[in-house]
Amino acid sequence: MKKTSIHIPVEIFPDVNSLVPEDAELLEAARQATEHAYAPYSRFRVGAAVRLGNGKIISGSNQENASFPAGICAERVTLSAASAVFPDVEVTSMALTYINESGSGNKPIGPCGICRQTLAEYEQRFGRSIRLILGGISGEIFVLSRATDLLPFAFGSEELKTH
Repeated sequence: MKKTSIHIPVEIFPDVNSLVPEDAELLEAARQATEHAYAPYSRFRVGAAVRLGNGKIISGSNQENASFPAGICAERVTLSAASAVFPDVEVTSMALTYINESGSGNKPIGPCGICRQTLAEYEQRFGRSIRLILGGISGEIFVLSRATDLLPFAFGSEELKTH
């Protein structure tokens, strides 16, 4: 038997004012997107924003459904919108934030498992890393240099090949 460990490098910033302007702008777009969330059941409004290789910013929010859990997470809404408008343009970074109407919202959160897999697929699709900027409405901000750091054993098209 052999043991190893996985190291996930994370940059921690005390607040949005400590970020480089491009990251602060993206996080602010994600924060604004929380206002458009449809979350009457969870009362947990999530906003995401991506910066594309062409410099454009696309944002989105979670959209719940009474057929719970048939809603769509903010990350997948945003990635789908970006792909619909700019299908051949890579995603370079994503900011993610939230408002918890039933509690606090001052610490970073990460994407759910489905969104982690989706982000890993986008990294594979475009052959480049997606920087993640994770924060709440206030407080510390985590920055990861690539989304797949959150899903170290991701599978993709290679594993699905039949030959």
